[in-house]
Amino acid sequence: MIGFLLLATALAVGVDSAPGVVTVAGSRGEARVPVRIDATGAPVVAAPILLSALEGSSSVSEGWAEVNVARRAFRFLVGAPMYVFSDRLLPMAASASVSRDTLYLPFQFVAEILPSHLGDRYRYDQRRARLTVAGSPERAPVAKAPAARETLLSNGLRPGHSVTIDPGHGGVDPGNPGVFFPRGTREKDVTLQVGLLLRNELKRRGVGVQMTRTSDTLIALGDRGSFCTESCDLFVSLHVNSLARRRGYTEVRGYETYFLAEARTEDAARVAQMENEAVRFEPGSTGGATGVGLDFIVKDLQLNEHLRESARAAELVQGGLKGIHTGESRGVKQAGFMVLTTARRPAILVELGYSTNPEDGRFLTSFANQKAMAAALADAIVEYLLEYQRKTSPAAETGG
Repeated sequence: MIGFLLLATALAVGVDSAPGVVTVAGSRGEARVPVRIDATGAPVVAAPILLSALEGSSSVSEGWAEVNVARRAFRFLVGAPMYVFSDRLLPMAASASVSRDTLYLPFQFVAEILPSHLGDRYRYDQRRARLTVAGSPERAPVAKAPAARETLLSNGLRPGHSVTIDPGHGGVDPGNPGVFFPRGTREKDVTLQVGLLLRNELKRRGVGVQMTRTSDTLIALGDRGSFCTESCDLFVSLHVNSLARRRGYTEVRGYETYFLAEARTEDAARVAQMENEAVRFEPGSTGGATGVGLDFIVKDLQLNEHLRESARAAELVQGGLKGIHTGESRGVKQAGFMVLTTARRPAILVELGYSTNPEDGRFLTSFANQKAMAAALADAIVEYLLEYQRKTSPAAETGG
């Protein structure tokens, strides 16, 4: 009976009442999960983002998607409005689907199915578009609350800092082809390898890490920033640069770090356009680059309290790579990257080098150099967190 009540409620609610974003308040703090409209016109959420906030997991096999949250399993028949819970086959108003390597779940799972089956743990507030996990604070104060001196880590950081690492591209989106990479290696492979090594380095330094992807899968550009929740201190997107074929294009090499703002140079605009074109691999894309509207960027930055912090983080990362990278430092730049617009925390994008340059190509695909880059990035991020920690500590506010 509960399944048919859920179906009737969902059909009555309709697509028009679905929010653009749902907030999940869990043990890791608050996460903003975008709600999209799929090809059938139904509101859906990307499972990787939702389950990251719920500390759950998913797998897809033989036409079924299994989702595990709170040690309970939900099985969705992909492409059909049905799911199984506690050995019962139940109807839904929409279907789970897999598109471009990403599992999408009906919004009904957040708003009705979870609260109905696991009401002792999940509560959904329709007016606020908010899913709350029982026992979770409204915010995750661990990373922000002042800590006693004796609780500091050996590097001076307070426990609880968190960083989101975004290895660019993935799945059906290979990134740039890697002209001077070994055969079969693409940008998506290099960014993932460096991202995983950076995760390990940050954890060794006592920093919590959230990855937008840990395997060869596609995460939509507009969804990546949502992994950096309220408790996240910094969003770091990793990419590899390239140039179109032209005279002397193989001679350009080096690394550069970006933060979100109006592009000041033609080259910065070119890099942003190149990275934004990855949107063509996403469901419903018409194949062209949508870019980021300049008006939106400017208006957003007028309200973005994190702009200065983003610029400082970019400076520290750029300086950190200088000691280990064999290419030239091309400086800190700014441009309108789609992946940075959805990160409502300080956010930077690092172009690790040029795949169209033979020296950079060798450097970027050497495991030893990848580890060195990850260590340098981790050191710079820790330096940024220490600076931010000093500026926001009670002693800094009182002058003590």
